[in-house]
Amino acid sequence: MQKIILYYKFTELVDPQAIKLWQQNLSSSLGLKGRIIIADHGINGSLAGDIVDLKKYIKQTKDYPKFKDIIFKWSDGTKQDFPRLSVKIRPEIVTFNVRDKIKVNDQGIIGGGKRLKPEALHKLIKQRPDAVFFDGRNEYEAKIGRFNNAVVPKVRHSRDFAQEIKKPKYQKLKNQPIITYCTGGIRCEVLSMLLKAEGFQDVYQIDGGIVKYGEKYKDSGLWQGKLYVFDKRMTIQFSDQAKDIGRCYNCQTATSNYENCSIKSCNDLILICQTCARKLNCLCKKHAKVASLTS
Repeated sequence: MQKIILYYKFTELVDPQAIKLWQQNLSSSLGLKGRIIIADHGINGSLAGDIVDLKKYIKQTKDYPKFKDIIFKWSDGTKQDFPRLSVKIRPEIVTFNVRDKIKVNDQGIIGGGKRLKPEALHKLIKQRPDAVFFDGRNEYEAKIGRFNNAVVPKVRHSRDFAQEIKKPKYQKLKNQPIITYCTGGIRCEVLSMLLKAEGFQDVYQIDGGIVKYGEKYKDSGLWQGKLYVFDKRMTIQFSDQAKDIGRCYNCQTATSNYENCSIKSCNDLILICQTCARKLNCLCKKHAKVASLTS
């Protein structure tokens, strides 16, 4: 039986190249596929393989003192959801283009938000009804799933957040509790730090992200819709009660189906129902219009 694990750890790594070689050899020897990103401030990975091999990977990775307290999140999936094993060194383990602002110690990123377990999140919402969910993902991810009444910044990439949160429209939130959230928690680590540096007073982050919240409450809590993921699965759901809250760009039918435009030079991500995907041959709005004009 195969599964996918997701994990990250902000911690100072003196020799990222040595970590890369070790992780490459370890993952390859266990026949795992997926992505591992390493920087001088930590590691971020998503790996797929047989459960027994993933457990071996977890044990050996946690034997390294810097990684002993990594929390690994399990998800349904197989090695077929990743094309290969990729282990790379990059300036940041999640790209916000704020490398110089990221400071870490053995406890994680310095200056981030207060972590909330799912139960503590519900308690905070009851105590502070003025609390605001703040989506730390890209805008297209939020189209198919988000927390109730969340603020969804209009960003296409994580690197857009540093400038986005400076806009006047967010200033009124500075004295309210802000609860950041993202898929597995890593983007919230950086976003909550940036929000605090920008003057937001009371900043939280959901510990373990949407994934951990979904494990606890499925679709009976404050989450609505489905979850976008960055592999061949495209979307996952926490139960058979999950609703489609996205809308097909062509017919406005409720859907959570994402496809890439079939024009290779375009390849834009499009939210399109399966009926329209077949009818339009998975063309984005622009190329579907061109096709209709030339047919």
